Amino acid sequence: MDAMSETNTAHRPQVALVTGANKGIGYEIAAGLGALGWTVGVGARNEERRESAVEKLRAAGVDAFGVPLDVTDDASVTAAARLVEEQAGRLDALVNNAGITGGGPQDPTTVDVDRVRAAVETNVIGVIRVTNALLPLLRRSPSPRIVNVSSSVGSLTLQTTPGAEVGPVAVAYSPSKTFLNAVTVQYAKELADTNILINAVCPGYTATDLNAFQGVRTPQQGAAPAIRLATVPDGGPTGHFFDDEGKVPW
Repeated sequence: MDAMSETNTAHRPQVALVTGANKGIGYEIAAGLGALGWTVGVGARNEERRESAVEKLRAAGVDAFGVPLDVTDDASVTAAARLVEEQAGRLDALVNNAGITGGGPQDPTTVDVDRVRAAVETNVIGVIRVTNALLPLLRRSPSPRIVNVSSSVGSLTLQTTPGAEVGPVAVAYSPSKTFLNAVTVQYAKELADTNILINAVCPGYTATDLNAFQGVRTPQQGAAPAIRLATVPDGGPTGHFFDDEGKVPW
């Protein structure tokens, strides 16, 4: 890339891809970044909901584009990375928000192991798959950021603290987030000598269809920690786990 191209790239709007962005926390992350002037790729499997989200974001003044994306499918992820490159030519922030609970019940002694497998495939392997596919684009950014949307239920410290509020017994969902946290640390270690900052965030108990809208936080509140980490200045933290109040113990 020549000096003129570098200058032009530096002055273009920053670009983010948010997975699972057609609704809930993911949509609000996209909306929040868009409100800051970012161009946002709306990653989602469902075409109708994805395009509806893009239209809604555009109506609010956000420069948004749809990205067909199934994080569990290699071909879909490869095509998504190609589309982001064609649409934007770069990527400044990747927010791995797509996730599932795996369904219930999840008592470890009686669980259907397919529930565990599904949760890990989406919540962990999907994150690795998407991150690795988008890394070449992220490396073109002067300040690349990766944010993995986790949960405090993945904190082993909190899970083993008497009286801590960490939700019900869930051998699929909770350990999948513990696994995601560990993966985040490994990426941070490998990328320590680069300018890529990668962190995990907990949105809190947010009212979405993931919990039948029983959460006490709004999707906008749930999106705030991810937006903050996606836009953290150079020299910011990497390899850590945050919520609205600061660091969450691993």
